[in-house]
Amino acid sequence: MKRKSYILIICSVLLLGSEAWADTKVKAVRLTEPISLDGKLTEKVWKDENAVTEFIQRDPVEGAKATEMTVIDVGFDDEAIYIGARMYDSQPNLIEARLVRKDVLITSDQLMFYVDPYHDKRTGYYFGVNAAGTLYDGTLLNDSWEDNSWDGVWEGKANVDEKGWTVEMRIPYSQLRFRKQQQYIWGVNFKRTIARKNETDYLVIRPKNDSGFVSRFVEMTGIQSIKPQRRIEIMPYITSKAEFTHPGADNPYNDGSSYDPGIGADMKFGLGTNLNLDATVNPDFGQVEVDPAVINLSDVETFFQEKRPFFIEGYNIFKFGEGGATNYWGFNWSNPLLFYSRRIGRAPQGSIPDSDYQDAPNGASILGAAKLTGKIGPGFSIGTLHAFTGRERANYFVDDVSSEAEIEPASYYQVTRGLKEFGDGKQGLGFITTIASRRFEELRLEDEINGSALVYGVDGWTFLDDNKTWALTGWTAFSTVKGNQARITDLQQNSRHYFQRPDADYVEVDPDATSLNGYAGRFYVNKEKGNVFFNSAFGFVSPGFDNNDLGFLFRADQYNMHVGSGYKWTTPGKYYRYAELGGAAFRTLDFGGDTTWGGLFHFGYVEFHNYYTLDYSLAWNPEETLNNTRTRGGPQTLNLPGYEVNLFGRTDNRKKFVFGFGGNLYEAESSHYRALRSTIEWKPIANVSLSVNPTFEHDWTPAQWIENFEDPTAAHTFGKRYVFGALDQKTFSAGIRVDWTFTPRLSLQLYAQPLISSGRYTGYKELAQPRSYRFNIYGNPIITSGDVTIDPDGTGPAGAFTFDDPNFNFKSLRGNAILRWEYRPGSTVYFVWTQTRSDDEPTGNFQFTRSLSRLWKAESDNIFLVKFSYYWNP
Repeated sequence: MKRKSYILIICSVLLLGSEAWADTKVKAVRLTEPISLDGKLTEKVWKDENAVTEFIQRDPVEGAKATEMTVIDVGFDDEAIYIGARMYDSQPNLIEARLVRKDVLITSDQLMFYVDPYHDKRTGYYFGVNAAGTLYDGTLLNDSWEDNSWDGVWEGKANVDEKGWTVEMRIPYSQLRFRKQQQYIWGVNFKRTIARKNETDYLVIRPKNDSGFVSRFVEMTGIQSIKPQRRIEIMPYITSKAEFTHPGADNPYNDGSSYDPGIGADMKFGLGTNLNLDATVNPDFGQVEVDPAVINLSDVETFFQEKRPFFIEGYNIFKFGEGGATNYWGFNWSNPLLFYSRRIGRAPQGSIPDSDYQDAPNGASILGAAKLTGKIGPGFSIGTLHAFTGRERANYFVDDVSSEAEIEPASYYQVTRGLKEFGDGKQGLGFITTIASRRFEELRLEDEINGSALVYGVDGWTFLDDNKTWALTGWTAFSTVKGNQARITDLQQNSRHYFQRPDADYVEVDPDATSLNGYAGRFYVNKEKGNVFFNSAFGFVSPGFDNNDLGFLFRADQYNMHVGSGYKWTTPGKYYRYAELGGAAFRTLDFGGDTTWGGLFHFGYVEFHNYYTLDYSLAWNPEETLNNTRTRGGPQTLNLPGYEVNLFGRTDNRKKFVFGFGGNLYEAESSHYRALRSTIEWKPIANVSLSVNPTFEHDWTPAQWIENFEDPTAAHTFGKRYVFGALDQKTFSAGIRVDWTFTPRLSLQLYAQPLISSGRYTGYKELAQPRSYRFNIYGNPIITSGDVTIDPDGTGPAGAFTFDDPNFNFKSLRGNAILRWEYRPGSTVYFVWTQTRSDDEPTGNFQFTRSLSRLWKAESDNIFLVKFSYYWNP
């Protein structure tokens, strides 16, 4: 009875609150005096009777009145919009004022300002300041999503006093996109976070069992007689870099040290009131955090996140295939990315002739790049990116002669994305095209690198009802890759396609082809509102689809489908604050009709009253399926039935010490994978945080692929021997991070990642017959220093073959230290130290102490960089 009454009260508050929101208006007032931006509300404008005061909780009690009073005023002049906010607090000594770098999320008292200047109820910006003065900003898209990749140039200050804390913000119009009008109506919202209570208060909330955020904003009036400012921003920079490495004795190209100055510029131009042009000349990304080390024994390329500022900012403008709906599940489905910006400036793809010494660049030089983004007409957004990379050459030294070889041709890349929205976001229709084109100087590279590639796609969505409860979304794309016969033949046989599979009757290698064509797509039906959620999808990637010249493709040749549903408890219960349970059934097939994976999946999440959380999932693969990649282009093998368990729990993230612990378990009939993972975060004082994320993995695989060998006597496997070994692999890694923020504009970041991984191979064997998990074990392999020699049939007719000893013990340490000082808004100095060291032994033994000792003694490569940039807004 008490529970029913509680629910009725909450529902009444929500209904009354929703009526109040509908009548709520925010009034902006023109300034009559300058604002001294110090975080103290001393100016007259902050005492206006139009202040916003009615805030509603989303957490911990959805729909209840905020426990502390908030008063917000909005002012404007001809240059900028201003926010003045007073956050009253009954216990000001308990305000969480934690100082971190800009955009770093941390548990702290905070005020966010959301604005939709186009008033399209789909997109916008957000600006935030926490109680210590840390700034946050980003963009809003798809009515519900946030993207913090955008960095505006604006100012905000905070001040803590005996009444609580206060904020002042100044946001220049040059940082916002809006259409010129005499009088403006913008959508706005505010959020206040009270950290110690885990309380979030909004002017207007999005209910937990509903979707849509920007479309709920209240209207802000009062702004008039202003003009969208023409945005011109130029940021020239200079760099100085010193590298100290250990190239080996007598290297004619590197004596262990080098010094490299650099100069370049980033530019932003406003074209009219709705379009932005971002350009860069000779960009430098030396201040970017290093990629983690990985041990990849699969046939799938490792995916790394983009970290370079020019490509990160505004990346969501080029997001394709996700709009309308807010959840895009995938089970054994790796969605092809049609635009993967790390392809621009990638490591050179061409080979270097055999030689004693080599000297090659780490990546292709980006000579210049430009992005044009914005809106052209109501509801139509556009984005296009163009980039040129230079021809790269390597020096190589053999027989006392130094020579030069081209290893990457001059290249041009283009991405164009457009999206038109209709009916207040109820429908959308978009397109994307990507182009990669190359000019070769040395003809040998035409055998190794695609000459050109074109991908084009269409996406869209429609809500199936007026309440936007059910959404149908989807996309489809087509690809064409061109090159000479040798290159396209190799492309057909690489790990994404495997056209050479001897038992695949629906694909075959065409040695005369000079192009490869394919198609892909994915369609979803989602339920967006209510406590019951529903998610289903059907996707496909044809065997010939390839978008890797400017995208990322994990695997071609697959159909994939799932249907899933679940329930979320948004009203606190006896043991929890929030909970959700769900499940799905899924299946993947190849284009030959064979099932390659399938099963059932169940997941759950609980937040308890003490703010501890528990996240788990269970997967069951109950049947044998066929594997068409294990033999790396050979015949199919079997996947045996198995199950998987994942579990992770975390303590209250408001505390100074936060601990998370969990693990993963996968078991099949003859293999297993186990992993233990933890997160440890310590915040000893308000401006220092330390986090460590250690992981230990143990993978036992009875059939890890080693190599394929031609042998006409192996008639049972189509004239090849597919060699495997039982692999016992153990891996320890940890991400260690220290953030020390001295002021909102001066910070030191330290990052290090140690990695120790060993792999021991035993029981060398070959596949006994296609479409099985049966192997013939080799009796007496001859193992010498660095080599393994196998005679597969003893005194029989088959010849012996040799391969490199696959056992390994690899250790590495990668990290950097970045001191960042924003000496004036938008202008920054970076001091960066990057160090890498590694060690490798041809043994499969995992010896933690010995490995750490060898790693510590290994020679290190060090890079020191200083970068000075200046923000100029003429």
